[in-house]
Amino acid sequence: MGISEGDLTLRAKAALDKADAIIARTGLSESFKSLKGYKVRVLDGFSANSRAELDKSLAAEVIKEASVSDVCYCVDGAVCEDGSCKIIFSGYPDCEILESVSKASHTYNSAKLSCDQPVCLPAYSVKELKSCRAACVYGIDAVSAAEVCGRLSELFGGESFCFFVHGGKAEKIKVSQIAAQKDYGGFCAVAAEEGEFLNKARYDYYDLEHIIELLRAPGGCPWDRAQTSRSIEKNLIEEAYELVDAIERGDEDGMEEETGDVLLQAAFHAVMAKERGSFTGGDAITRNVKKLIFRHSHIFGADKAQSEGEALSVWEKNKIKEKKQSTYGETLQAVPKNFPALMRAQKAGKRASKCGFDFSSPDEALKKLFEEVRELQDCIKQKDAAGAFDEAGDVLFSAVNFIRLTGVDCEEALRKSTDKFIRRFCECEKLIAAEGKDINEVTKDPVMFNSFWERAKDEIESDKDR
Repeated sequence: MGISEGDLTLRAKAALDKADAIIARTGLSESFKSLKGYKVRVLDGFSANSRAELDKSLAAEVIKEASVSDVCYCVDGAVCEDGSCKIIFSGYPDCEILESVSKASHTYNSAKLSCDQPVCLPAYSVKELKSCRAACVYGIDAVSAAEVCGRLSELFGGESFCFFVHGGKAEKIKVSQIAAQKDYGGFCAVAAEEGEFLNKARYDYYDLEHIIELLRAPGGCPWDRAQTSRSIEKNLIEEAYELVDAIERGDEDGMEEETGDVLLQAAFHAVMAKERGSFTGGDAITRNVKKLIFRHSHIFGADKAQSEGEALSVWEKNKIKEKKQSTYGETLQAVPKNFPALMRAQKAGKRASKCGFDFSSPDEALKKLFEEVRELQDCIKQKDAAGAFDEAGDVLFSAVNFIRLTGVDCEEALRKSTDKFIRRFCECEKLIAAEGKDINEVTKDPVMFNSFWERAKDEIESDKDR
């Protein structure tokens, strides 16, 4: 039926004149006035718990009527925009379709958008809307308005402007105001369009790649143009540590910034890979999503997992299958060599334990640690520098195994202990200076220094209690 009175085409009018029965999805639309003079059955009385269920009920009613007579089913907007029509077509592909003005084109034209490729979809599908230059969302009612407002705010920014189309008019409002409108009726729509690239209110991952491409293009930034994946490889490690630091501080603003910096590094590598003809950011994301689907076979496949441990077991099994690792040794060799040493040692020990190659208990691992310490002491006594180097590594590796078996994360534990040492040392130095003493002289007197050290520990603990 189109959008307004008079949108009915001549072919549609001819079909109405020949029909045995005419059914209209709704009699509340402006376009329903075009059916004046016809005997029409209106389905406004139907209701359901969801839009999908309502569409099924409406389609079933039309199909039931069509089994005994030639039916014209009239919907507002375009036929392709109506869910009940799609259900009918799936079962009866020979139905004749007589189109009219669509809700999408009406919204686009009313808002006078400049973008020639807007994404158009009904309000009840707005969750599926992805990043785009412009969007036309139609069929907004009081129930869907909040969701439309939220999704468009995520994509275009709440403070950006859009056009609220209703009653044949397009009113310019902020995206954040969509949910505050009062005259919804299922025939309202919204058209939103992003600004020029440098002035957009919101950006997405592909915008991030785009600006890197601009910076690396001829005439772009000399530093960005000069970089390679090898030249910036350590930047990603630094940014990851800064993100972890923000997480541990509970700094939400810092987490937002550092998460962006980590994504920047990933996007930078993706852009350079695209330039080499290796892969794109889209390829990397696709691979990652497929990996998550494959490894979560207890969610998306036939495997079962009722606990966190069982879920992790399924994940590890699928990971080995995905990487085509046929031996336990291959899983150990896959531990990155540039991991922090403690982290690499703990992960290697954990992977070796999968086949039963492990100490029977923490106590057994502790005995091995004491053994390695004695061997290190022997090398030191014998002034065997090369042997001491070798045994020192064995001591550290044995310590990692002992701590791993107690369930403690070695990397995290040592980082925390180092932080604690630094805090105590700084407090100790402050206490020494407060008494007018020189720390270089105090450290020569172990008893005096220990006194200050214990006071520093007590001071820090009391600060925690306060």
